[in-house]
Amino acid sequence: MEPGLKFFWLLTLSIKAFGHKQGVIKVKVEEGSDAILPCSLITKENIESKLFDWKKDGQMEVFLYDNGNNYNNGRLGQDDQFNGRVSHFEKELKYGNASILIRHTKMADSGNYSCDFPRLRQIFRIWLVVDRDPQRPTLEDKSGKILGAAPKPCITIVNNTEDGMLLMCEVFRAFPKPTLEWLDSDGNVLPADQQHDPERSGHYYVTLLITVTKRLRCVAKQEAIDHMTDAEIHGLVCGVSENLFTAKEWMLGILVGVAIGVFSTLIVVYLLLSLCGAPKCFTKQSNKDSEKQNGTSGKTHQCTNGVSEEPSF
Repeated sequence: MEPGLKFFWLLTLSIKAFGHKQGVIKVKVEEGSDAILPCSLITKENIESKLFDWKKDGQMEVFLYDNGNNYNNGRLGQDDQFNGRVSHFEKELKYGNASILIRHTKMADSGNYSCDFPRLRQIFRIWLVVDRDPQRPTLEDKSGKILGAAPKPCITIVNNTEDGMLLMCEVFRAFPKPTLEWLDSDGNVLPADQQHDPERSGHYYVTLLITVTKRLRCVAKQEAIDHMTDAEIHGLVCGVSENLFTAKEWMLGILVGVAIGVFSTLIVVYLLLSLCGAPKCFTKQSNKDSEKQNGTSGKTHQCTNGVSEEPSF
């Protein structure tokens, strides 16, 4: 991979909830050690001829087994991050055990994993946390000090829809490849589904669907050179001058105001219709020829409370 590459992450802010649900198993290991991610059918049925698929963050292929075929015996499709580091427990398949072993874990391995039995319509979720090796130097911002160190990320609003806002986090001229994360105001990594586009060489597009707080950070890490830099949504929004969430609240206020105005107008019209029936009128017959034919002089015809009345003489 050559320097000068650009990395993109896309984040969709949505009102739909996504994240840690009941039943998620948390596995915590230290960087460099091995991690076992558990996945077993309650029925204990033999799964040697079954299909199960392990994925990270919804899209990244970790391990796939289909009737004996898997990524360790020639099957293609495994993500490069896990190539040669993931294995299953073959002798345990007869007992319904689809657990996997990830060797020499890295910080980038942290995330949400799913063990899916698509034909059985069963899915298990595991949250893997890889703690940083205390022997390693602390990450610090080395932008401009080391060649290839990623500059501060740039956060851009791509689109605003009814479901939320699409944000793009960009990192330019970074080498080696950085890892990007979205963090909430408490510093927690936000879980999400990732979508990669392998056809665009040197460019990485990742779409994340999450629910977030008002303070949001995009963090770029390069573990190989102990470099880390970040940007907050309030601190660096490229091409947008107004505050992201203030703008949304302002737009919501306008919509509510318009709705109230329309509703009030309808009430006024309804009251007028009730007080003065159809036709709503106050007419005066001033045509002298008509007065002579009717034998009246200057009669006034008016509507009061929806009842037509003749004037008294």
